[in-house]
Amino acid sequence: MSDKFIPLSVPNLKGNELKYVTHAVETEWVSTGGPYINEFEEKIAEYAKCKGAVSCQNGTAGLHTALIVCDVTKDDEVIVPTLTFIAAVNPVRYVGAEPIFMDCDDSLTIDIDKLRAFCEKECVFENNKLINKTTKKHIKAILVVHVFGNIADMSSIMDIAHTFNLKVIEDATEAIGTYYVSGKYKGKHAGTIGDIGIYSFNGNKIMTTGGGGMIVSNNEDLLSRAKHLTTQAKSDELYYTHDEIGFNYRMTNLQAALGLAQLEQLEDFIETKKKNYDYYKKELNDVDGLKILDFKEDIRPNYWFYGLYIEDSFKLNRDELISYLASHKIQTRPIWGLINEQAPYLNALGYEIEKAKDYLNHVVNIPCSSNLSVEDVFIVIECLKGI
Repeated sequence: MSDKFIPLSVPNLKGNELKYVTHAVETEWVSTGGPYINEFEEKIAEYAKCKGAVSCQNGTAGLHTALIVCDVTKDDEVIVPTLTFIAAVNPVRYVGAEPIFMDCDDSLTIDIDKLRAFCEKECVFENNKLINKTTKKHIKAILVVHVFGNIADMSSIMDIAHTFNLKVIEDATEAIGTYYVSGKYKGKHAGTIGDIGIYSFNGNKIMTTGGGGMIVSNNEDLLSRAKHLTTQAKSDELYYTHDEIGFNYRMTNLQAALGLAQLEQLEDFIETKKKNYDYYKKELNDVDGLKILDFKEDIRPNYWFYGLYIEDSFKLNRDELISYLASHKIQTRPIWGLINEQAPYLNALGYEIEKAKDYLNHVVNIPCSSNLSVEDVFIVIECLKGI
């Protein structure tokens, strides 16, 4: 067994990152002004085939901004998944609204059948508003998360949203580069189908700016307001006149320089991650008690994270497997703790959450960096086969 440490997910900085960042430093455009920011926004919009993009400090800032521009306010409710990172849901509370937690399906994204059943059975639709029968509050939006690079069933979500007059906010923080290859939304990228979408460029994402995020949309009014809010809501930049509460959410030129270099390599990153995913799937699906989770057949995923499902028949349970691999210098992690079970949300409403609990107890993420070598992949495979 190798003594080499194999991390879960780390950046791949082998392109023009140093060149562009050095240029930003040499020209002294290092803060929230500078040409790389505008260029990065334009390139992201071009890549994702949407009308525009607005940079921000991170995905959480993007989601906070998205909720505001979608008019989610105090005492509103927002339908959210429970199986995701808590940063997807916390912004709902930032604006004074309350989350309603939904179960996941086998793609780990929001369960459409339960979503529809909740809207039809637990709510009333009157005066063009979806009202929660239990709380009597107005449900204003669905915040959908595209988990691990999958896409939720956007065709059904958009139908439900249209029926009940709901805004759709896409948390595509894990799914830049994922798009539909068939169906109603063929060619559409994750994040560009609903009213507004968010990408993240955190250090563990498929492409990174260290921190940073991007708001994308095909609605120019939403984009304009997002730009206004993320730059301190200046109505007159020269005389510092502000017409509402804004935020210091603008990306820096240094981050954008890094992001441009990463975007140039994104398709190569995805190709490598697909190749490594295929190795894992071919080798590990033959191991009794282990299975690599599938991506949907109607999409080209970005293969951001690989989910390994540990069946009850396997020799080790989830936590034992994580410890075993760590002892062999292989970094893994469990899936996130369900948000409705976290301390800040224990009193929040959840609807028939069942499958998410199973995946919580049985899924481990295994090394998936875009600079992971084939040799490293097979070290992980052989370690798992040797249990």
